[in-house]
Amino acid sequence: MIGYVTLGTDDLTKSAPFYDELFAVIGANRFMEEDDFIAWAPSPEAPGVCLIKPHDGQPMSVGNGSMIAIAVETPAQVDAFYQKALSLGASCEGPSGFRFDNFYAAYFRSPEGHKFNAFCFAQD
Repeated sequence: MIGYVTLGTDDLTKSAPFYDELFAVIGANRFMEEDDFIAWAPSPEAPGVCLIKPHDGQPMSVGNGSMIAIAVETPAQVDAFYQKALSLGASCEGPSGFRFDNFYAAYFRSPEGHKFNAFCFAQD
């Protein structure tokens, strides 16, 4: 259902390397790029994440209560994605682990403050 998610940035040049390295962990890379816009996805047909300078020219802000959830296949992929984010300057919002039943997830904020999680459905 979701085609892509767009996040704001005040400095595309400074912010983009975080996403280049983070999304490479799950096989996603840049597939669209303009002076004020970059999009990452595993393929152009797959859902993606876009980083853009706000169209209204105002400073970007982080959505309160907003979060981007990245679906992966295994707990090991959740762990790798989360650890990569932290190594790139993200802050922990909840370490890897089972949250309930078979939902395994880790939560973090990008250096600009956007909230993410990586998750999968797995057995204990």
